[in-house]
Amino acid sequence: MGKDTFSITTEKSWFSRIGNAFKGILAGILMVLLSLGLLFWNEGRAVERYKTLVEGGGKVLSIDRDHVSPENDGKLVHISGKPETEEVLTDPDFGVSASAIKLIRHVEMYQWQESRRTKKKKKLGGGEETVTTYSYSQEWSGRLIDSRGFQQQNGHENPETMVYRPKTVMASHVRLGAFTLPQSLLTRLGNKVPFTVPADAEPKGTAAGSIRQGNGFYLGGDPSHPEIGDMRISFSVVLPTEISIVARQTGSTFKPYHTVAGGNIELLETGIHTADSMFSKARQSNTILTWMLRFAGFFLMTVGLSMILSPLVVLADVVPMIGSIIGAGTTVIAALFSAVLSCVTIGIAWLFYRPMLGFTVLGAAFLIGVLLFRRIRGSEPVMPPPVPPEEPPPVP
Repeated sequence: MGKDTFSITTEKSWFSRIGNAFKGILAGILMVLLSLGLLFWNEGRAVERYKTLVEGGGKVLSIDRDHVSPENDGKLVHISGKPETEEVLTDPDFGVSASAIKLIRHVEMYQWQESRRTKKKKKLGGGEETVTTYSYSQEWSGRLIDSRGFQQQNGHENPETMVYRPKTVMASHVRLGAFTLPQSLLTRLGNKVPFTVPADAEPKGTAAGSIRQGNGFYLGGDPSHPEIGDMRISFSVVLPTEISIVARQTGSTFKPYHTVAGGNIELLETGIHTADSMFSKARQSNTILTWMLRFAGFFLMTVGLSMILSPLVVLADVVPMIGSIIGAGTTVIAALFSAVLSCVTIGIAWLFYRPMLGFTVLGAAFLIGVLLFRRIRGSEPVMPPPVPPEEPPPVP
């Protein structure tokens, strides 16, 4: 595996940096607005999903997979069992066939990969020196890496195309008892396992002359000494296994169930699970996603506010030590104000969806704001009271 490295050093003047900082204010404002929209939308999404799952949990019916009951048509149903198919899936490019729900072709190509590492150093007077180190290594990758965007293209050229791409062949007719599974559910089936290519399988077309390696094929010269453009092909399958589904019964198949709350329900889990446990897990997933998006909105807002305050840092960078202190202070201020604005945004959103919680969140934001204001006031120097002028001694 080859690897080489080189560095490029660039410098920016103080005037160039201050100009870029002021230009970044607009980008910072846009990031703050985007974070506000994300936070507000996320609360609405979370409430809708919560109400959807609560509504679905109160309506779901567990049904017999071996009998299609017309009276359940259009209702939210729960069903468990092992799906079955009689189809034999084939990858014609490599002559590989398997009796499975999915046949997946995995493709890797040996290519150049560029990575970069940047180190910045502030200089007296406000300038900045940036050293960017580019490293090139030869690695196996499942995607085509475009070397035309490399900083140093000469000697690091990758093929412009991949002769073979990853591919998934899926059964078109899969039964679960008396029901047929739709493609929307089949695509979500996982638990893939490695598939051993039969001994009589032979590559087709340009793959002729390839080498059998492990459970697949090696397209190239010597597998122990790969060269740029060599490819590794392997396969995996998704076999029938026990699953549980919650969805709307439509004839002898299933579709997403649309709730009065406005959301859709189409749940699938590997293994035998009760409807209650599936809804419980779905609510947990909704909570996790909600907090992830909250932190994402908070982080985005912090970055945006830091960009708005960045001209102060650059102005102070005339003396690098002072600039570093100011930079740390602006980051803390940006994070504190982001916490306040995030709580306010979430509280306002909850006022639309759950007023009681909305007032609670707004109260927490108000408390944080008061503490922040007191801390800022406490950091101001206290001026001593004025000393009254001395009165002249009485004239005897």
